[in-house]
Amino acid sequence: MSAGSGEQQTVVAARRLADVASVFIGVGRPSTAAILARAVHNPDLHLVYESGTIGAKPRRVPLSIGDGELAETADAVVSVPEMFNYWIAPGRIEVAFLGAAQVDRFGNLNSTVIGPYDSPRTRLPGAGGAPEIALGCPEVIVIAPHSTRTFVEQLDFLTTVAAPTAVITDLGVLEPDPETAELTLTALHPGVEADQVRAATGFELAVAPELARTEPASAAELGALAELLAR
Repeated sequence: MSAGSGEQQTVVAARRLADVASVFIGVGRPSTAAILARAVHNPDLHLVYESGTIGAKPRRVPLSIGDGELAETADAVVSVPEMFNYWIAPGRIEVAFLGAAQVDRFGNLNSTVIGPYDSPRTRLPGAGGAPEIALGCPEVIVIAPHSTRTFVEQLDFLTTVAAPTAVITDLGVLEPDPETAELTLTALHPGVEADQVRAATGFELAVAPELARTEPASAAELGALAELLAR
């Protein structure tokens, strides 16, 4: 059983949570990866959602951060101001998963508009709490599809000044260079080559001298993911 590119991305993201206590997440693939991490790697992982649910234990992918199952299975539910003022700002949540419509070479994010701000081609959901999350959480991991539409030379709008520990895409893993902070390709998913990642990037991509390979998704990981998505 082999993983598709999206499945491998989700599995690699989930593995990043194997040894952490808490993760802040929204919906979509970040949420799927976090739930998978609880199911396979880290049953004590505390899932924290922006809606104020702490220690949620969903058995399926929630439809939104307001999904009733999150509150029903949570250890506690707090107000959004408390979430950001007490939990996020002081750094009490260990890892945050963020998504974005655009990412530049330094990991800055756009989730506001595509095109000019005053007359955009697409108006996106906006910042939400992403700027505060990027500032307050000790580790920030961006999960995004890898294409020239996403990885751009210049953002259409700077929503979040991020300092990501890693950017996990459906092609590989990028990490900031310790000296320049420029995102650098450090690992490829199975079956992907560096030239393929370069071609899918809208700026000149830095590539590590020795590229690692992410370990293929195991049967246990793929089985748990399939079960999760089927519910």
